[in-house]
Amino acid sequence: MPKLIECVPNFSVGSNVEVIRGIVDSVIKTEVKLLDASSDPDHGRLVLTFIGKPKDVAKAAFGSAKQAVNLIDLKKHVGGHPFIGAIDVIPFIPLKGAAMKDCVKLATDLGEEIAVKLGVPVFLYGKAARVAERKALAEIRRGGLKILEERIREKGPDFGGKELHKTAGAVAVGARDVLIAFNVNLESRDIKIARSIAVKIRESGGGLPAVRAIGIDLPSRKLVQVSMNLVNYKKTGIKKAFDAVSSIAKKKKAKIHSSEIIGLIPKASSFPGMTDYLKLEGSSESKILENYL
Repeated sequence: MPKLIECVPNFSVGSNVEVIRGIVDSVIKTEVKLLDASSDPDHGRLVLTFIGKPKDVAKAAFGSAKQAVNLIDLKKHVGGHPFIGAIDVIPFIPLKGAAMKDCVKLATDLGEEIAVKLGVPVFLYGKAARVAERKALAEIRRGGLKILEERIREKGPDFGGKELHKTAGAVAVGARDVLIAFNVNLESRDIKIARSIAVKIRESGGGLPAVRAIGIDLPSRKLVQVSMNLVNYKKTGIKKAFDAVSSIAKKKKAKIHSSEIIGLIPKASSFPGMTDYLKLEGSSESKILENYL
């Protein structure tokens, strides 16, 4: 069976149509299959999902990174999502016929190529991490670009020099298991409510296992959002995360407006009636990864 790899790169752009089109087109013209493209002006983020053979996925990932470096200037960036670079993160996920070691090799080889050819310092994270403290993406992002600029001078990246790229910052490249990006939107303009809910439900705050969460303001929609990464849906699934947010929001007298899934999810993480139950934007069927394999 041919090895099949998934790649879900995140870029620090959410509203510039020409930049988004340029990055998306760089992927479309390769041999991979682009499954999803989600952009949001409030997050200031573009998330692509594509699959293919290892060498094809690596080529598409590098091409999109090159476009991002050429087209994005972080000095002009606007958005509420944490980031460290124009290409913020590039994860590889093993699918059919592939193993995690294949993704670790892809991440390592791509990381070196980006540093050498694009001049952007690279941090390896997840299963590809060479330094224990860099296994968690949140640790690399901790403190934002300003703090990262200080840390990179002290310890250096995994590839590249000890200076951030002037307009593109740095990038985290890694290998990981399936992650579900799930957001719950609240009918409120009080960002403190979203942030307080995020603190209570995330694992680091003593909340749900395998949940990372932050509060994000959505000024263009006049809402606030609890933005989550479910890093192990078998420990905490979408329904459990939604119920937790809903329960705390109710106590704070904040109504659930809607929810959204960014990218694709494994079928095993879905459940009957999911679209209505979650007040999901769009059809849940369009978000099932197996439907595209």
